[in-house]
Amino acid sequence: MNQNNQNLKDKKISKIAFSHVGCEKNLVDTEHMQGLLDKEGYEVGNDIEDANVVVVNTCSFIETAREESIRKIIEFTAQGKEVIVAGCMAQHFKEELLKEMPEIKGLVGTGDYQKIAKVINRVEKGEIVNEVSKIPEFIADEKLPRFVDKNKFVAYLRIAEGCDYNCAFCIIPKLRGPQRSRNIESIVSEAKNLAAQGIQEIILISQITTNYGQDIYGKPSLARLLKELSKVAVPWIRIHYAYPTGLTDEVIKAFKDSNNIVPYFDLPLQHSHPDVLKSMNRPWQASLNESILSQIRQQIPSAVLRTSLIVGFPGENKKHFQHLLDFLNRHEFDHVGVFIFSPEEGTSAFDLPNRVPSEVADARKDNIISIQQTISKKKNQLYVGTKVKVLVEKISENNELVGRSYNFAPEIDGNVILSINKEDQKNCIGKFVEANICFADEYDLYGEVIKTL
Repeated sequence: MNQNNQNLKDKKISKIAFSHVGCEKNLVDTEHMQGLLDKEGYEVGNDIEDANVVVVNTCSFIETAREESIRKIIEFTAQGKEVIVAGCMAQHFKEELLKEMPEIKGLVGTGDYQKIAKVINRVEKGEIVNEVSKIPEFIADEKLPRFVDKNKFVAYLRIAEGCDYNCAFCIIPKLRGPQRSRNIESIVSEAKNLAAQGIQEIILISQITTNYGQDIYGKPSLARLLKELSKVAVPWIRIHYAYPTGLTDEVIKAFKDSNNIVPYFDLPLQHSHPDVLKSMNRPWQASLNESILSQIRQQIPSAVLRTSLIVGFPGENKKHFQHLLDFLNRHEFDHVGVFIFSPEEGTSAFDLPNRVPSEVADARKDNIISIQQTISKKKNQLYVGTKVKVLVEKISENNELVGRSYNFAPEIDGNVILSINKEDQKNCIGKFVEANICFADEYDLYGEVIKTL
């Protein structure tokens, strides 16, 4: 240990808690910061009331996320906490935040979370710290300490960071920098570490997972990565954010050939109409939407399809929106997330004319939700009378088991709610069970445990 690290370890005067806002990539950053501080001897916990330093890991993707982040910052500074702002808002507003909110003690950028212990140490000495790189370049590997909650059985594994695309509505490339992938050996090593800690499901994440490896191998290499990960002794591996351009025959084959890569395709399509996609700077996608969905369903009949959509994009008219509704009704996705366009300064869409009135955008969102609820209920009811494999994660307040089958991703999709004898409940937590599904609504499945697996 060098002298600087020894000095840090000798201090140990701060009790630190974290408050997290935003996506799972942000969550991984939080876990690394917690692991780093724990390694340096700091007391790190979840009790904000007991802490004197709070690290707020923020989101700046859309206005509502920024508002939530600001509320937390104000709340904790009002409680007399020393607040350090990390993540996307720190990266986005690295100059403005310290000027407009002088209560903040430090900033940590999206490419600087590995410096958190030194930032805390400087704050303890009375400094106001601005540790935000102009262009984020860092990405953690399996060697960087990371806190993994022992009460959870799912972990996210970041395979790349940043993005080289320039979608008109998205500010992520400015907040997270260019794409930078980890090598396959590093990712497999971390997957093995997570499996050894009892993780039952690993979710691969990056901004565009199907572009993995382009920057270091000269071509997208997700299929190669999946082939190696399929050898890791973890029951489920799930992939988020698969763009149509990267779902090659080789990638789809990797899904088919693996026993542990679940056939769950998260496709952030955003829209269906060619004119809207062109305005979004995604002109390549319109011709791929239909073919890739048909190809997946043809080759993997058990595939679960999720997408995310944006309504109210500038210039979206009735014809465009009806095209989207027809697209949804035709393809019947298992899960759909829908968002209203948020004009973000610094993106090309911010200055586009013909903005859709908020009341029209709200109505379009409600329309899609209503249609998708009907589709999701019909899809879920197909499971009634069948037996499914369920990862049990907790016991509900109603003394029922709550878990997920592979068709549900954590946090964003539904749950499987199961009845079982009370004396057998605890024996199921963190394990897979076989369950008989008796009832389904538009969100969840309900049933009873048959046996543990």
